[in-house]
Amino acid sequence: MTKHAISPQTGILGDTFACVCGALMAGRMTAEVHAAESGLCSACLGTAEEEVAPDLVRPCTSCAGTGRRKEQVTWQLAHAEAEHLITMTIVRGVVAGFDGPFHLSEVADTVRNGLGLPAGRLPVGPRVRDLLLQLQAAGEIAMVSAPDEMIGTDMVLYRDPQWQRVRTVGR
Repeated sequence: MTKHAISPQTGILGDTFACVCGALMAGRMTAEVHAAESGLCSACLGTAEEEVAPDLVRPCTSCAGTGRRKEQVTWQLAHAEAEHLITMTIVRGVVAGFDGPFHLSEVADTVRNGLGLPAGRLPVGPRVRDLLLQLQAAGEIAMVSAPDEMIGTDMVLYRDPQWQRVRTVGR
């Protein structure tokens, strides 16, 4: 089996890519096709990392940091199925059932239970979040972020689980 690892190349031709199998590709689309044909993630080109900003790299969100095509396709199909099943009508109906403030997780759990989906079956939370943001943009709801903890009378504490750090923000 031929090894594949696609990397961007700098030169006068603009966006060019090279694979360790010897293939040279002009343009991102050609590199994505080669990656897909080779069983690599077409988003990160098999590197398992995505560059969010210059010098800021994180695991690829399209393939869950594996660099493989199978995981990417599974993830994309799950998102497409969630978009098909979880509609604005459903989320709007769930939100209407709350009398006061609610957590995103409460809406997601209600949707998941209402559709009879087991936990982890589909990306329910991200889909619900996207629809709630659309409702906010339309002016139907107002979303706020609440602090995790109050420290005294002039300081709030926000915990950021994604980066596993704690930051404090003065009022």
